[in-house]
Amino acid sequence: MTEQPPPPAGDYPPPPPGGYPPPPPPAGGFAPPPPGQPGVEAAASLPKSAYTSWITRVLAFLIDAVPALILQGIGYGLLLGTRETVCLTETSQYDLGAFCATGASTLGQVAVAVCGVLALAYYVWNYGYRQGTTGSSIGKAIMGFRIVGEATGRPIGFGMSVLRQLIYFVANVICFLPWLVAVLFPLWDPKAQTLVDKIVKTVALPGR
Repeated sequence: MTEQPPPPAGDYPPPPPGGYPPPPPPAGGFAPPPPGQPGVEAAASLPKSAYTSWITRVLAFLIDAVPALILQGIGYGLLLGTRETVCLTETSQYDLGAFCATGASTLGQVAVAVCGVLALAYYVWNYGYRQGTTGSSIGKAIMGFRIVGEATGRPIGFGMSVLRQLIYFVANVICFLPWLVAVLFPLWDPKAQTLVDKIVKTVALPGR
């Protein structure tokens, strides 16, 4: 009868044949990427075909603009539909008759102001909160892509997302030509980035 070898130090049993199974995935149910495969930080090193195309981004921009245009249209529609005409009769010795003038009503002016504030609130929510926390504005979600950090592959947060849109707005107000170059840049850029994307270090990747 042969003797059994003593257990290893610490009284632990020997490992089973073939070794121990791999550990379970971390909380959230997603296993880490295998060795040698890129993680989210590889968003900056993908081929151009992996990034969202320029025409897709343009369509998303147009979709995002629709709610704001509807709100502003309602305001200006009320402004035009409620105009008031005031007539004054000339009673001097020249007898020039009545003078009439048409102007905006109080209701119309209030409607334009309120709808303008609502449109601004929509832009802040859509491009700031929604895009900043999920990566997608309404238009981007419909078109199936997200704006994420170039180094992290994650949404960039409320403040940075608002800053990103402000740069677009300021560039458009200051001069249309630089803004046009900035938004056309994805057509020839290897990462399909606009100039604003390069400033804030973001990329557009498929996914909701």
